[in-house]
Amino acid sequence: MNFTSEKVAAVILAAGKGTRMKSQRPKVLHPLAGRPLAAYPARLAKILGCAPVALVVGHGAEAVGAALGGEGLVFAEQTEQLGTGHALLCAEAALSGFSGTLLLLCGDVPLLRRDTLERLLTAHHAAAAAVTVLTAEIADPHGYGRIVREQGDVARIVEEKDAAPAEKAIREINTGIYALAAPWVFAALRRVGCNNAQGEYYLTDIVGLARTEGHRVCAVITADASEAMGINDRVQLAEAATILRQRLNAEHMRAGVTLLDPATTYIEPGVTIGPDTLIHPGVHLCGATVLGRDCEIEPGAMLSDCILADRVHVKAGSILEGSTIGADCNIGPMAHLRPGTVLLGENKIGNFVETKKARLGKKSQASHLTYLGDAEVGERVNFGCGTITCNYDGVNKYVTTVGDDVFVGSDVQLVAPVTIGSGSLIGAGSTITKDVPPDALAISRAEQKIVPGWAAKKRAKQKKQL
Repeated sequence: MNFTSEKVAAVILAAGKGTRMKSQRPKVLHPLAGRPLAAYPARLAKILGCAPVALVVGHGAEAVGAALGGEGLVFAEQTEQLGTGHALLCAEAALSGFSGTLLLLCGDVPLLRRDTLERLLTAHHAAAAAVTVLTAEIADPHGYGRIVREQGDVARIVEEKDAAPAEKAIREINTGIYALAAPWVFAALRRVGCNNAQGEYYLTDIVGLARTEGHRVCAVITADASEAMGINDRVQLAEAATILRQRLNAEHMRAGVTLLDPATTYIEPGVTIGPDTLIHPGVHLCGATVLGRDCEIEPGAMLSDCILADRVHVKAGSILEGSTIGADCNIGPMAHLRPGTVLLGENKIGNFVETKKARLGKKSQASHLTYLGDAEVGERVNFGCGTITCNYDGVNKYVTTVGDDVFVGSDVQLVAPVTIGSGSLIGAGSTITKDVPPDALAISRAEQKIVPGWAAKKRAKQKKQL
């Protein structure tokens, strides 16, 4: 039988309930650095060029399918939990007609690296093996299946409960990650059957069958045992998050990014950061956020799905979501930029300023205590403290349009829909409900009245009443 085909498909086992997570959510959907656990092996399989990639679902199958539907997977369902071998058999129909190498991954093992799996596949192809298992050497192998070798190849995999004292001393363990010859593996699982006390199909039984049939069974040892770490409870989930965070942060630092305290800097896998950017402690960079060169992100800032050009300074405590920020902008402290915000460059959005679907031209600014929602703003506009675009009438949202070189005084309400012409000035304390033409002055507050001596007379009257 020829096992040298370099075509590779992948099956990801994700049917388990994960009772130790103590959760209604399927285990493989628990988030790790912003992504479901199962998304990690799914995306890695795609990067490796596997086709098709089948995900075996069971508990919470509908939720898993909905969450991972955009990953380009085919789904197979395991309705009964009859072991890992049975789970793999459930994917047979999804791989109908496939002949080559089947890469078997686990939906709760998110830390595998590309180069590790490439080494596994290369060794499998070079040996023309029926089975190649990824193994790891650990200091305390208690509870794991041991790898028993003969002349370099794998003779058998012995579970903890069945291991003799000499076998228990073996520190090389089975990670549950395999390269397998397909379609041979499906026929092999049916031949070994489930005639055991548990009535389950044991994937490890195919090792003995392969050797009986004269096929090679090989092993590749991972250089870092933590890569094969399975997530069974929330403690292990936190441990995996720490490992992944350290890995990602190290990559950014080697690429020229300064992290003042990597242990308290949270950067998700899809984030891109330009060199010479400075990240302070307590920063969260999430989603598909992109930072340019020479940016500075101060403590406690949270950015999600944002694009920042070069030399943007985000000050402490600011939250940015779905926003696009041009070069040389200053944001915060304590600013909130909501989705749809676009700053074209050299803008200042100061403390306790909130924006939403607001587009500001170059050098326009709102320094403090302002709300700009559904606004189209020109260049060099100044919004005074307490300015509000009143964009919602309880039913519909409306747009405020502000031209270039407008000065808006403090405590102004711009009641949309309204247009403020270029070069105009809005007096402090005004409520603007009508369009303002260019270069005009608009004031809507009541005329100030002064009554000389009124306060003194009031105090004298109050004194007599005591």
